[in-house]
Amino acid sequence: MPAPHNHTHSQEHDGAHGHSHSHKGGFAGFIAHLFVPHSHDASDSIDDALEASTQGIRAVKISLIALGATALLQGVIVALSGSIALLADTIHNFSDALTAIPLWIAFSLSRRAATPRYTWGFGRAEDLAGLFIVAMIALSAVLAAVESVHRLLEPRPLEYTGWVFAAGLLGFAGNELVAIYRIRTGRRIGSAALVADGVHARTDGFTSLAVVLGVVGVWLGFPWADPAIGILISLAIVVLLIGTARDVGRRLLDGVDPDLTRRARDVLAHDSRVIAVDVLRLRWNGHRLTLQATVTTSGDLSVDEFHSLEHDLTHRLGHALPGLGDCALTPQPGSAARA
Repeated sequence: MPAPHNHTHSQEHDGAHGHSHSHKGGFAGFIAHLFVPHSHDASDSIDDALEASTQGIRAVKISLIALGATALLQGVIVALSGSIALLADTIHNFSDALTAIPLWIAFSLSRRAATPRYTWGFGRAEDLAGLFIVAMIALSAVLAAVESVHRLLEPRPLEYTGWVFAAGLLGFAGNELVAIYRIRTGRRIGSAALVADGVHARTDGFTSLAVVLGVVGVWLGFPWADPAIGILISLAIVVLLIGTARDVGRRLLDGVDPDLTRRARDVLAHDSRVIAVDVLRLRWNGHRLTLQATVTTSGDLSVDEFHSLEHDLTHRLGHALPGLGDCALTPQPGSAARA
């Protein structure tokens, strides 16, 4: 029986997998797509792990600069106006900018080779960075809620409302641009942490629009609108926190999209030389997908013939599973290939 072989797959992906999915329609589907971008953990392939990490580092660098500048400008207007809604939004933007730092570290670690101690490499550092993102989201929700309640109990006139209005629009534009860039890059390289951070930025953009609504409320003669919007922002952050914590938790528990498992099984089972797929396991190691499978093959396969089968299946799996890294196939002992 041939020993199992590991293959690191670098594929040229044509983007046509021929799979279908059910989608929500109407306004509900639009909102769901905004905050939970559809993917199979990765929707496009990347040529190798090093290039994927390079793209991830580039994404977090640009995000750090863009969101840092946005939050800084908003902070100046907060100091002038005393807007509690804008303060809540600024706190959240600063926390979002700071999440780029652990992601930067994680992508840098993922470029390191495996060692005798860390035999799987350092890709899982991305998922640990995801935990930091969850913690920052939670902290920003608490700070925004505390300040909002305090301002409701101790009202204060809102000044420079025109500047606050402009700052809200600026926050929305900056966050949405960063969100689009993070989500697209994260999906392309298969990084759940980067996608989660992109969704985080998108929610920040909509909370910035809430600041604009608060200013409109003040203009209409409702001074409590500003802190009330701050509380709504806090609630929106909590909703985001639940979804992000779920996604990061699934990665840490080696959860994958069931459709990835189905597609892998289909590739393996549809080869005439494979009688049955006995064991199939998939897990993400950072932004690279690892596959292990045990298959029952025709009993008269030689060692060379099994290697040919293994090569063919690995190539097909690479096209069906974007982000596929290590792929290990083992023949079932009862169908051991003849020498």
